[in-house]
Amino acid sequence: MKSEKLVLYQIFTRLYGNKNTTRKENGSIEENGCGKMNDFTPSALKKIREMGVSHIWYTGIIRHATQTDYTVYGIPRNHAAIVKGKAGSPYAITDYYDVDPDLAVDVDKRMSEFEALIERTHKAGMKVIIDFVPNHVARQYHSICKPEGVKDLGEEDNPQNGFDPQNNFYYCPGQRFTPYFDLYHGEVEPYIEEPAKATGNDCFNNAPGMNDWYETVKLNYGLDYYAGRVGHFNPIPNTWSKMTDILLFWAKKGVDGFRCDMAEMVPADFWRWATDKLKFIYPDIIFIGEVYNPAEYRNYLGAGFDYLYDKVGMYDTLREVMRGNLSTHAITGAWQATDDIRNHMLYFLENHDEQRIASSFFAGDARKGIPALAVSALLQQNPLMIYAGQEYGEKGMDKEGFSGNDGRTTIFDYWSVDTLVRAFKRKLNADEKRLKEIYDKIINIARSEKAVTEGVSFDLMYANGDTTQQYAFLRKAGSDTLLVVANFSEQPTTMDVTLPAHAFDYLKLHERKSVTAVDLLTGKEIKRQMRRECYVSVDVEALGAVVLKFKA
Repeated sequence: MKSEKLVLYQIFTRLYGNKNTTRKENGSIEENGCGKMNDFTPSALKKIREMGVSHIWYTGIIRHATQTDYTVYGIPRNHAAIVKGKAGSPYAITDYYDVDPDLAVDVDKRMSEFEALIERTHKAGMKVIIDFVPNHVARQYHSICKPEGVKDLGEEDNPQNGFDPQNNFYYCPGQRFTPYFDLYHGEVEPYIEEPAKATGNDCFNNAPGMNDWYETVKLNYGLDYYAGRVGHFNPIPNTWSKMTDILLFWAKKGVDGFRCDMAEMVPADFWRWATDKLKFIYPDIIFIGEVYNPAEYRNYLGAGFDYLYDKVGMYDTLREVMRGNLSTHAITGAWQATDDIRNHMLYFLENHDEQRIASSFFAGDARKGIPALAVSALLQQNPLMIYAGQEYGEKGMDKEGFSGNDGRTTIFDYWSVDTLVRAFKRKLNADEKRLKEIYDKIINIARSEKAVTEGVSFDLMYANGDTTQQYAFLRKAGSDTLLVVANFSEQPTTMDVTLPAHAFDYLKLHERKSVTAVDLLTGKEIKRQMRRECYVSVDVEALGAVVLKFKA
């Protein structure tokens, strides 16, 4: 069976199709516009597929807290004091069984529009990933779309108990919610919550601060934080059943997988229980976990996750290499730290939480991401994630509203993304077009070359110790062999890549006086000798990469 490399394209759904360029700071949906699910036409999806994408992560599908008033459609209004930004955070869910009305052309048919989006995505040859936010919900969570017979989260809680294994929330009995901010926030009446519920980022008091996730409340999976995280998992906590039913609800809709927000803040025991139930019915469904603690990686993989973010390892390392703060030899240490679970680590250079490569806060130049992309895409068989706009060099330097100018693309405000708008209108400049072409080539190499999808990897850096701004490795499957050299320097270079004897033995390479290799990025042919302990001279342009393919 042919292996396939998973390439995940993250799309912040309400931003992607929005072509309104008003971009008023703190603007309303009427002023700044909003992308819709229907913007993902068959032709738009075809273009995404042609990039080499296998899975689209539609971020922000499930209904979340917002300052936009949808009461005319029977949707409860959210108090502005506990909503971050005019649009609101997609990680403050107000109804796990509903679709965000911002994304619908016809609000009353929002679920049907999402089901049609799933169908169109599948017809385009891609699979659908959505967010599952298991650790917390919006403070005013209330489901109006839950199936008949389903009890709402918190509906049967005893709020007089700070902790109860069968409660869905944690409480601060006898204490009113008194955060750092004004509870009116322009409303006639203040927001009142008594007793206060614990806040989503494990803030177990009634007064969350500015940097807390004050718009959310923590879900209770049977861990008694008040007694030092003692687990009460027998009988099964009520929250386990309710959250698993939510996963089953979306899987039945045809969703192919879940990106699980802050997965490590939820006990692995729950994930083991829930993923077992999901995969029994839907054996091909995948779970991607946002886990930042390397000590927990293997625990959560054992609990049913297919892939985990490689954030504190590969992402942080490549970020510092791109910024000139680390030698390329650090990349070797990054992959070695997870070598035993390498196929389960999701590599990425951008996502909604991180700063854009081209921003002044990161590298200041999108081209600096090219060598890092070559490494991320081609080094291993594991998945790769691209964030919409990254392929055009989006800078993320807007001051949108709640999200200030921080080098990130907002998740809280109504906005449009400059490069995406110009890409839709075919008004990209020459540098942006070239960057997109390089992204397309590298991603499609990662998806189509047997040496990448099925082959083994050999890191050449131990034999090239003097190199600090270039990174070289081999990939091989059968006779197909790739020599990849990534140049993180802003100067063109010629790297004399030493090929150690161990590489010939490990990869079963044959020594030859002359081998013809083709650079898959440019189509250029070169002829080089292939001998043990000799070098291959490779010319690489500034902030570029070479992918030489030859038969070994």
